[in-house]
Amino acid sequence: MRGILAFGGHLPHRRLDRSTIAAVAGGGGGKGTRTVAGYDEDATTLAVEAARGVVRSSPVVPAALWFATTTPTYADKTNATAIHAALRLPPQTMAADMVGAARSSVAALVAGLAGGGPTLVVAGDVRPGLPGSADEAAGADAGAALLVGDDTAVAPVLAELVGRAARTEEFLDRWRTPGDGRTRQWEERFGEKRYVPLGTAAFAAALADAGLTADDVTRLVIASPHARAAKAVVRGLGVAKEALADDLGATVGNPGATQPLLLLAAALEQAAPGDVVVLLSLADGADALVFRATDALAAHEPARPIADQVAAGAPLPYPTFLRWRGLLATEPPRRPEPARPSASAASRNADWKFGFVASEDRTSGGVHMPPARAAMHGGAIDDMEARPMADVAGTVVTSTVDRLAYSPSPPIVFAVVDFDGGGRLPVELTDCDADEIGIGVRVEMTFRRLFTADGIANYFWKARPLRSADGTVVRVAAEQAG
Repeated sequence: MRGILAFGGHLPHRRLDRSTIAAVAGGGGGKGTRTVAGYDEDATTLAVEAARGVVRSSPVVPAALWFATTTPTYADKTNATAIHAALRLPPQTMAADMVGAARSSVAALVAGLAGGGPTLVVAGDVRPGLPGSADEAAGADAGAALLVGDDTAVAPVLAELVGRAARTEEFLDRWRTPGDGRTRQWEERFGEKRYVPLGTAAFAAALADAGLTADDVTRLVIASPHARAAKAVVRGLGVAKEALADDLGATVGNPGATQPLLLLAAALEQAAPGDVVVLLSLADGADALVFRATDALAAHEPARPIADQVAAGAPLPYPTFLRWRGLLATEPPRRPEPARPSASAASRNADWKFGFVASEDRTSGGVHMPPARAAMHGGAIDDMEARPMADVAGTVVTSTVDRLAYSPSPPIVFAVVDFDGGGRLPVELTDCDADEIGIGVRVEMTFRRLFTADGIANYFWKARPLRSADGTVVRVAAEQAG
């Protein structure tokens, strides 16, 4: 039996209210909200955040990592290697990109399910769109991850793949040239006419492959960059209306290549053992995958349920959204811009920079951040052990707001954080407002892009506040914070 071993998604902290667009852009907008990546997030960091929860929830070590996106940080260079480093996967785990098209994520999932050992399929997208456009309002930013592999006693399959089919046809529906900030689309009725028969055929063939009928489908997930086609194809499938899963369009939007994996993960969160879940993706063809939830699904608890993330988040003003997207130029801080990061320095310190691995003195137990060869309390040189800190929470012991230092979104909030179990580090905070931070605030680490200089993305870790279910920042009393 081969199928899904773990799943999860990541939604950025910020939400854009679509009704605020028209007043500034002169048109566009609509009802509901869409997720917005922070100024320090990109497709790579979104994918890392989604994958961290999946990797933590399973004892399985992936033999391969496939990264899908339509908005990669780099061309020529493999983007998946940064995800591999941030997750601290072993060097024998192959990491490769499948980028450029919305169909890439389903292709990566199909490749992973085909065999070859446990495979981590990750997607991340930051959707572009001109101000006031339909893509700007309907788009979204998100990450999603699925770990697929064979059923074992220590890592049982949560949803078994029982059928699959695909239909491919060349036609021009949506396209974007590399570097362009907008996607162009042919007349909608043309795409609808092509997608509906393709989707219907793939759906029927996949059910036949599984030996099932439409009446057996418990949850139907339809993902597509062509919203009109996605709605139209449902009418001919013969699936009960109540089986149609929420496409998250009203609250999250459409995150491009990430959408199929995110919606599938969200559907599995709601599924029960025995449920038949069908993913139908319409993107340059049609792909249908039929899964049957196993008894193991009942005991699975996602690290950060997508439903909880949908309900959370904080508002973002539309002008700030435009500034983060580089669509509204504002006066930069009167400080020198950052210099190009050093490739050799990054390579020498990869465990710290990407994996956030400190060192612990074997004699005294002192935790050194960044890692050091000599202990702060004296003793032998190089008497250290690696101490992974990415999943360790901490507490703010002091903080400051810097309105002069260079930042794509000033002011910068810095804090000195004491980590649980030892270790202290001055670190930049993100996903917060300056007035939320103070002594005693509890934080967790998140992988972010500090800045980009000369085309090089400088990735490192920031801290973000831990929040309760209602979004309130979690804090302890000042005396407990030290």
